[in-house]
Amino acid sequence: MSDLNGKALEVIHQVSLCFNEDLDTRTTLLRILGILEQRLGYCNGMVSLFDRETDSLLVEAFLGKPGEKTTPVSYKKGEGIVGLIVATQKPLTIRRLGDDPRFLNRLGLINQDHCFVGVPILDRTQLLGVLSITLPQSEKGRLDEHAKIVTILANLVGGVLSRLARQEVLTQQIQQEAQELKQQIQGRGPMGSMVGGSRAMKRILESVKQVALWDTTVLIRGESGTGKELVAKAIHAHSPRVNQPLVKLNCAALPDNLLESELFGYEKGAFTGAMRRKPGRFEMAHKGTLYLDEIGDTSLAFQTKLLRVLQEGEFERLGGEETLKVDVRIIAATHVNLEEAVAQRRFREDLYYRLSVMPLFLAPLRDRREDIPLLVEHFLKLLAQKSGHALSISTEAMRVLEQCNFPGNVRELENCVHRGAVTAKDGLILPCNIACTSDRCLSHAMHQASAAPGPTGGMVGSGPAVGFGSAPLGSFQPSGFSAPQSPTPAVPQDLQSIANERDRVIAALRQAGFVQAKAARLLNLTPRQIAYRIKTLKIEVESF
Repeated sequence: MSDLNGKALEVIHQVSLCFNEDLDTRTTLLRILGILEQRLGYCNGMVSLFDRETDSLLVEAFLGKPGEKTTPVSYKKGEGIVGLIVATQKPLTIRRLGDDPRFLNRLGLINQDHCFVGVPILDRTQLLGVLSITLPQSEKGRLDEHAKIVTILANLVGGVLSRLARQEVLTQQIQQEAQELKQQIQGRGPMGSMVGGSRAMKRILESVKQVALWDTTVLIRGESGTGKELVAKAIHAHSPRVNQPLVKLNCAALPDNLLESELFGYEKGAFTGAMRRKPGRFEMAHKGTLYLDEIGDTSLAFQTKLLRVLQEGEFERLGGEETLKVDVRIIAATHVNLEEAVAQRRFREDLYYRLSVMPLFLAPLRDRREDIPLLVEHFLKLLAQKSGHALSISTEAMRVLEQCNFPGNVRELENCVHRGAVTAKDGLILPCNIACTSDRCLSHAMHQASAAPGPTGGMVGSGPAVGFGSAPLGSFQPSGFSAPQSPTPAVPQDLQSIANERDRVIAALRQAGFVQAKAARLLNLTPRQIAYRIKTLKIEVESF
């Protein structure tokens, strides 16, 4: 192996370490150019990034002599040497820059007696920019070797740029969500989008205000569609961690192996396809809040790993040996009867107690019907803002909605209002625009067939929504761990009679108003199982 190739391997290793550094784009690129200068003797290292909107290159990083100052410089596609590299997307070598008329030297800092090597920076097939360097004339006999090395380095730089771009997008999304939530809170009352004036809702709002001030673990319980995620957002927004990220993970949406890698992250090479280190949700939520939705649908094996993090605040990435410590507030949510799950050994008892430090029970919409008019007006206002149409609802149509049971709760009511707005003439929703007035309600049959033992979705002793001011702390503890008194509900006869599995799943989804968790219960499946069937059977999930 030549001395040049040996140095190149060392440089490739040093540049690959930049994947793991938490720096901005320009600082990262200058660090990489510094490595090329120190290890390989490359001069005037420059990275120019391609802007698709303007179809031009902008010099993002240039490493000249110490103390040299650069002004912003850009090149149009095909203009100058770097512009030509963009146009052809091929490497270019020049034995002496001063002899090439395409050399524009707009920076005014490059030695014209030097050799030049420039290559396109690609991420797969997408052009990101150009990496270029210069060399003394003594190296002109080995330009082809240097071009191969710079090409490899440009591929690494492309990976770094892609990671930084994804990280920037994620950061912007988190900041945007936080800003939107703050605006909702400021513009729509103290609890943002949590709308309602019922006694049950007032108790929950008061509980949210009080529990937000503590770092206590919160377990939000209630049927699908009752607004568990909204409660989690409100708790975070009123907590001392409000300026830190709120990271969300739906535990029912992923199988165990993916769930573990999403939550804990993984090291490069931890498994096939792990091409780089990836931080998990715990790391992303450091100093902030982690919201674990549908925690009751996780496996015992995963629960064991989660328990350790909750107890000790530390974990290892998949494939890693370094123990990481995090400062994260946990908010979990579930529609599952956890007491029944503990009794049936489907949920760890120690994890149950660890999560149930502060349980909040959300009442189903049928138990707080007085909130329906407020919610309807709220949804109509949002729809009007999005569509630009004036929307309203007649007294008779509102009375119809107030009589509905809404097994899909607030989410189903929102979909019902949306459907009514779409079918309404002149923006006025009439009874004929409400599905249940013409036997088109997709959730009515499911509600009749539901075998839920109580008004809160089968949670033993949960009762109405609980507030701090209405009962001592002990009253938040659900009663007992007794096994269910009735056997697992049978699949409804009309679904049993459908022989084709795809048709049977579609029928269940329609009965459940396309709420997957409820369709799963109709078929005696878990949410993961029905999600798998929807994917493998290629069922298009509609929104109602």
